[in-house]
Amino acid sequence: MTKIFLIFQILVSFLLIAFILLQQRGTALGSAFGQGGESFYTKKRGLEKKVFWVTIVLASLFIILSLLNLII
Repeated sequence: MTKIFLIFQILVSFLLIAFILLQQRGTALGSAFGQGGESFYTKKRGLEKKVFWVTIVLASLFIILSLLNLII
């Protein structure tokens, strides 16, 4: 059973890395200090919003799987 959790955790980690890399580029710390063309508070729309939520779900799933591997 633990091998199934471990394999699933590795798969989720690769997906999490891929979705983090798919996030919009150019929104680094400079935008927080007024640099950059758009304002600090912008709404995510369309595919960007879906990628954002999938990243959150994958991160949560990764944490849950890590805790399950620790307990079991």
